[in-house]
Amino acid sequence: MVSIGTPLLWSLFALFVAVALAVDFLALNRQGARKVTLRAAAIWSAIWVAVSFVFVGLLWWRLGGLGGDAVARELANAKALEFVTGYLVEKALAVDNIFVFLMLFTYFAVPPEFQKRVLMIGILAALVLRGLLILIGAWMIASFHWILYVFGAFLVFTGIKMWLAAGQEPDLDANPALLWFRKHLKVSDDYDGERFFTRIDGHRTATPMLLVVLLIGVVDVVFAVDSIPAIFAITTDPFIVLTSNVFAILGLRAMYFLLAGMHERFHLLPYGLALVLVLIGAKMLLIDLYKIPVQWSLLGTVLILGATMVLSLLVSPRHPPSPRGAYPFQRKRQDGKRS
Repeated sequence: MVSIGTPLLWSLFALFVAVALAVDFLALNRQGARKVTLRAAAIWSAIWVAVSFVFVGLLWWRLGGLGGDAVARELANAKALEFVTGYLVEKALAVDNIFVFLMLFTYFAVPPEFQKRVLMIGILAALVLRGLLILIGAWMIASFHWILYVFGAFLVFTGIKMWLAAGQEPDLDANPALLWFRKHLKVSDDYDGERFFTRIDGHRTATPMLLVVLLIGVVDVVFAVDSIPAIFAITTDPFIVLTSNVFAILGLRAMYFLLAGMHERFHLLPYGLALVLVLIGAKMLLIDLYKIPVQWSLLGTVLILGATMVLSLLVSPRHPPSPRGAYPFQRKRQDGKRS
């Protein structure tokens, strides 16, 4: 499998990610358990987007986009376009992650000041999972060309499933992962700060915070399985696949706090994401018949997402959002007290 990734590029990228995570952790620790303001979320979101485009600009320059010969410029332009398209697709799919995180935080009544640490843990888990799945996906594509058709069909199926499920309220009480965790873990009714375990009557007991982190890990796996085939439909270069994924994930925490209060405004966005998945899946299925240019994939993604966001602002939701309950153990305890 052809890749532009040289030992130097991989080393510089790894160093950058390590520094970025260190800065994020340092900022997190200095802030302490405090609610993230909309202004701070907007600033950090803008910083992460700017850093991503600085990276692709440097990559474009390093490949010969400025001052190179015609072949080098063509390669630099192609890889930069692949990165931007992959970054946008992964960023768009991350919005669905954010809405699921919001649902989990609301369901478990996670205090706003504790949410950012949970998100940071989720981001670290997502980075590790994406890295492993990308390596596996790259090996499979290099070894079995027909796996591209499987990925394409999976994306089309996922897009159709997402379209049919759009607008429906998931039933977390019946979620298999949550049922399994509740069956095998003794969980307290209340939080104990940001701790994952507490002591009740001398016994070590998990807090709801641990359940939230475990479920976010499950969400990371599910969305990684959806998004990795999507990026391989844009490019099969492992360096571009991994870097575009990582940069999309690094800004996830800030983007969550920026969009958390706007999820009801963009109620049609899941339909747009479903169409994007179908579009990318179709591109992968047609790869041996007609290779759709990356710029057309980028244009289609931007038009679909832009249209659904505009329509969301113009069209009111058919059904108003129903208020979600608190953490189920808390509800049961409250019901027991009333009776």
